[in-house]
Amino acid sequence: MLDTALREWARTRLTEIGWADVVVGIPCFNSERTIAHVMKAASEGMSKYFPGRALILLVSDGGSTDYTREVAQKTKLARGVDKVVTIYRGVPGKGTSLRCIFEAALLLEAKACAVVDSDLRSITPEWIRALVSPIFEQGYDFVSPFYIRHKHDATITNNIARGLIQALYGRRLRQPIGGEFGLSPKLMKTLTAEDVWETDVAKFGIDIWMTTIAICEGFKICETFLGSKIHDAKDPSSSLSPMFTQVVGTMFAMMKKYERAWRAVKGSDPVPMIGGASLAEPEPVDVSLESLVLRFREGMDHFGTLWMGIVGAERFAELSALEAREPEAFEFPMDLWVHVVYSFAVAYNRWKGDRRQLVDMMVPIYFARVAGFVAQSRRLTTPEAEALIERQAQRFEELKGDFIARWDSGEGTTVRPAAPPARSDGAAPGPGAPEPQAAPVPPPVPGP
Repeated sequence: MLDTALREWARTRLTEIGWADVVVGIPCFNSERTIAHVMKAASEGMSKYFPGRALILLVSDGGSTDYTREVAQKTKLARGVDKVVTIYRGVPGKGTSLRCIFEAALLLEAKACAVVDSDLRSITPEWIRALVSPIFEQGYDFVSPFYIRHKHDATITNNIARGLIQALYGRRLRQPIGGEFGLSPKLMKTLTAEDVWETDVAKFGIDIWMTTIAICEGFKICETFLGSKIHDAKDPSSSLSPMFTQVVGTMFAMMKKYERAWRAVKGSDPVPMIGGASLAEPEPVDVSLESLVLRFREGMDHFGTLWMGIVGAERFAELSALEAREPEAFEFPMDLWVHVVYSFAVAYNRWKGDRRQLVDMMVPIYFARVAGFVAQSRRLTTPEAEALIERQAQRFEELKGDFIARWDSGEGTTVRPAAPPARSDGAAPGPGAPEPQAAPVPPPVPGP
């Protein structure tokens, strides 16, 4: 593992600056269209709400091939805010970018750090106050965002991250992988000391990893209201496969690390909320039901035999029945989804093969769950859709006992692929065939 994500030039520049009270970091990759707006809004918030303090805005770039760094260098910031634009060192990904920001903040002995995504179009100066003030004024270590998001946005958050955090660790955090956070130096020291920077934590696993550590290691956490989030939202069927694999793989891995903690958790509690919620309607997000259902059917063709070994014959029969449903009327029962997630979590911690490949095999079922939710919520208001999401998180909590029983027994889980699944053309795989590979997915989408 590299001992630092900071390049020598950046370290020298930060040493020259000497110290800071507040550091705001922006992880970015190919964000030339939005980076200037984010930088201006962030710097205005720093200048307006923290006057007289030493303020640093750090752009942590992943080697952009467009003009992101050039735009960042030319962008004028608000009065009193210094700027550092650098390329981080290490495994390409958002996690390494944040590691660079945290190391810079610690080097500057900052009293608080906030991070905001580079593709935001709805960020305002008030976001910086909302993320930083709870650390300065109320002694929080971890400030998690709460936004009003379109009901079809945040599909990984709503369908798995939120439910597992609530059920396993007993905290009702609504955006555990939101992208915008506030952190104390104490938490940043804990995070940067971890030897995880060559895993999926260095990529999209970073947000859920930070959230889990903040909860399980006893840091003081809260949520802060940021209003509507408008960003470059992605159609799940075309863009979110790599993110899903990295986020969910990280969650499953953390379940082993913190098994003692989640076994002791009974029920769940809300997290303190800073600020009030708004009823503003977020920008619509387009989702292709046809593409989601097609990817599920392809997954059934590729992985059906393995799915049956993981979820059990009864649940697999329920999955198989979904294939015949038309996209516009697609349904995916909530309890079936919760069972699938827990079954893959059990399998992950007993799997003898490639665990990333195992999570890849879960992606088509995730697409089916998203299709079911989109079809079910299409005519619902945002609050009505939110009620469905809350109910699903509650079902994760209610079915935790069954999950623990299966975790202990391993019942119904295949610990390694005994044989490749049948080919879609009906031919046998043949002797010496390799383990099945995940269905082709689009290349990773840089950014959160």
